[in-house]
Amino acid sequence: MISGKKRRLQRIFRRDKRSVIIPMDHGVTAGPIKGLHNMQSIVEKLNRGGADAILLHKGIAKTTDTGRTGLIIHLSASTSIGPDPLWKRQVCSVEEAVRLGAEAVSVHINVGSPREHLMLSELGRVGKRCDEFGVPLLAMMYPRGPTIKNEHDPKAVSHAARLGAELGADIIKTNYTGDPETFNEVVSGCPIPIVIAGGPKTKSLKDFFQMIHDSVKVGGAGVSIGRNVFQHEKPELMTKALVSIVHGRADAEKALQILSEKD
Repeated sequence: MISGKKRRLQRIFRRDKRSVIIPMDHGVTAGPIKGLHNMQSIVEKLNRGGADAILLHKGIAKTTDTGRTGLIIHLSASTSIGPDPLWKRQVCSVEEAVRLGAEAVSVHINVGSPREHLMLSELGRVGKRCDEFGVPLLAMMYPRGPTIKNEHDPKAVSHAARLGAELGADIIKTNYTGDPETFNEVVSGCPIPIVIAGGPKTKSLKDFFQMIHDSVKVGGAGVSIGRNVFQHEKPELMTKALVSIVHGRADAEKALQILSEKD
């Protein structure tokens, strides 16, 4: 028998078990930043580009037609102007996300922050509820806080990824470690799919695409990248370029060619 969780995961991950996810939860953290003023317009562009899923907060999901693209509802929130931006609190329930038609939900955990223990407690409770409703859980597991010297340190990233899997997540989003060898260690130590965030700052678009190519080559399950897509002057083509790497196994040069097309 196919479970509800498996059905929903199949809408986010294609047959190659990879996914291109575009998170657009930034309006809570930083306000209506560039690229997120007209949510319906940007969602339509990502749709045409072939994104597998988009990630939104519940309020935006209520007013936006996501079309064929999978919907992930983000349950965590804090603002950049609050007293403790690293403390993510649950602001939406799994039940609310189900009513909105979500394929999955996500939570954000800053591993190493002063209130890490409180966020981990919420992760455990959300994971239990997700199992009850058959909803996949994506855990954004970032090494971030006063004890973290380097957010891309392989040991810290590996610990954060494994922590999310240990506490019941179905998908991990975390930082790229900077090279395929160390990222392979992260993947091998985590029993569930890992998608990467934007990663360490790259010198060029070619380096950015190469990072994604390398992560997938050593077992990564794709990407969950926001600003580099929705703030790009050609978000549809940027999405198409990411899809070509993640699903089409294209190299960085091919991705650059796609980006140079007329949209």
